[in-house]
Parts: sequence; C-alpha cells; structure tokens
Amino acid sequence: MIQAIVLPVVHHNTLRAEKKKIILQHADTIEGGQSNTGSYRMVNGNVVFQDGTITLRCDRATDYDQENKIVLEGNVFITDNSVEIYGEHGLYYTDREVGELSGKVRGRMVDNSLVGKSRRAVINRTTSQIWLYDDVLVWHNEQQISGDTILLHLKESDGAGKRKHIDEIQVKNNAFFASQDTLSLSPVVYDQFSGKKMVILLNNKSKITGITLTSQAESLYHLYNENRKPSGINYSSGDMIRMFFTDGILGRVKVTGNVEGKQYPESFRGNKSINLSTFAWREKENPFKKQKSLP
Repeated sequence: MIQAIVLPVVHHNTLRAEKKKIILQHADTIEGGQSNTGSYRMVNGNVVFQDGTITLRCDRATDYDQENKIVLEGNVFITDNSVEIYGEHGLYYTDREVGELSGKVRGRMVDNSLVGKSRRAVINRTTSQIWLYDDVLVWHNEQQISGDTILLHLKESDGAGKRKHIDEIQVKNNAFFASQDTLSLSPVVYDQFSGKKMVILLNNKSKITGITLTSQAESLYHLYNENRKPSGINYSSGDMIRMFFTDGILGRVKVTGNVEGKQYPESFRGNKSINLSTFAWREKENPFKKQKSLP
C-alpha cells in the first residue's frame, strides 16, 4: 500500500543525505511514500533542486530514491554557471550528474557565445559534454550550424569563476555550416560548408580556429583581393575539406581526395542558384533572438 503525506511549502530539504546531498530549495507541496520500486517523493509547484553548482527547476518532479533518478515535468530548466537549457520533460540522474531533456529543447551558453535548439538533449557534467539530437540547429555569432546530432565539448576557462567555454563542436550526419559574409552588406551573401561529418575547433575567446569536413564535403565561399575587394566565388568538393581561421576569419582552405572545383565570376555574387543544395538561412528559428516587429 502506498502511503502519502502532503506538506506545506518546503525550503532547503535535503534528499538522500546518506548518499549525496540534493537540496530541495523550494516546492509548494510534497507527497511521499513507498511503491514497488522503493520510496519516492513527489513535489509540485515552483520546484527548485540544487546539486552543487547545478540548479534544476520545473513545475513538478518525482524523486525515486532507489534509482538515483528525478523525473522532471513542465517548464524544465537545468543550469550551472556556464550553460542553461530548457525543455518540456526531463530526467536527472543524481549519482552520475547527467540530465536528459526532451520536447522543444533550447539552450545557450551563459555568455551567449552559442545558442541552439533541438528535440532532445543530454547534459553530462562529468565529461563536460552536451549532446543535441533531432533537427539540431545552433548559432555562433553570425554563423549557423545544423545536423542530425551535435556534440558540444566544454573546457574550463582561465581566471576567476571557473566558467566553461566550448572548445569543440562535432556535427554528425547532414552537417552544414553557414556564415554571413560581413564584408558584403549588399547583397547579403553566405559562405557555406557541408559534409557528412564536421568538427569545429574554438579558442578560449569562442572564436573558430579550424573546421574539418569529411565525406561528401562541399564548400562555397566568397573571395577578396589584397584590398578586400570582391574577386569571385569559389566552389570546391572532395573527400575532406579543412579550413584554417585567424582571429575567427577564414584564411585558408585545403581540399583533398577526389577534388573538384569551380570559380564563379563576381557577377554571380548574391545569385541563389549557386548556393549549396542544403542551404537554408533559419535565423527566425533562433529561440533567443528577438524578432523585428513589422511597422
């Protein structure tokens, strides 16, 4: 038989103190009891858990003592001092410090260096990794990255606060990268890169230092002369494309294996017919960007 109790608003209630201190900072009500799988606690209303530097928020949650698992429902929010991520449903494994989110997932780095959305996410604090699954789309400044799966690796930054930054982005299946060309204001054009797999490296200032595309790799980028005047558009394809950046600006491209290429004259600048087949600029889908209202 399940026994239940209903308690008033709770502050700083420690769960599983004999194993690991997970602090319930707030809930409007608590129901606790025993079931076939062991003891449980159900909390409702403005729920806030604290696990070290990790904060969990939701509308309601069920804590399963024996399984080291908390089920989170409604307006789920997980954050530490580096990243914050939202979803509709969630699981948090207290012994492994792993969180899983699903349903209109969206997240961002606290410093806004990267924001994104997906349908499912896994946050592993121990390995400093965030996995994003299913129709993944992220933005890094004026750069858009998409794919079936994106893995973000975080590295601890230097200085006080020990806040982490992203030092590597791995994109698997249907990898695509588009960057707005900041030297061309009219027409607005985009450098584009695609492949089956993509690895992006970033420095501690969140600037890209290198991109590697493998398998069915393609690139389309706009060229400039020494006076920074437009001088055409280059298309290349191959087994592997490596791009090298200086201070976040593309400086050199190396294509290897079954190389093919084409040079378009400057008259093609802004011509949509030369875009890569998978190109789509999806800025309006950014969940954290305020859209311009119509006059």
